[in-house]
Amino acid sequence: QVELVESGGGLVQAGESLRLSCSASRSITFTVMGWYRQASGTQSSETERELVAAIYAGGQIKYADSVKGRFTISTNRIRNTVYLQMNSLKPEDTAVYYCTAVSGYHYWGKGTQVTVSS
Repeated sequence: QVELVESGGGLVQAGESLRLSCSASRSITFTVMGWYRQASGTQSSETERELVAAIYAGGQIKYADSVKGRFTISTNRIRNTVYLQMNSLKPEDTAVYYCTAVSGYHYWGKGTQVTVSS
């Protein structure tokens, strides 16, 4: 079993930045690591989550259209850590952000709250 632990969420004003981090509890080879988010008011469910950014073992990176040019995903595979640098934050970015990683099984973190005030 692998545990993913997120950190870095918080309350910021529109236009500011945050950096999320997610570390795996043990060394494992992931085929993809990434971030999803779920806005408040929606039922907590993996199917209700929106893909924000993902990075694949081969180096391919995918972003949601709504965050392109503002968010950057990166990894430190030696430390089994994935990061999400979020710049120019908007109120509509407010959500619980979940770390995810796939290695034969789809692992999820417990989530970290990001709140952007206008």
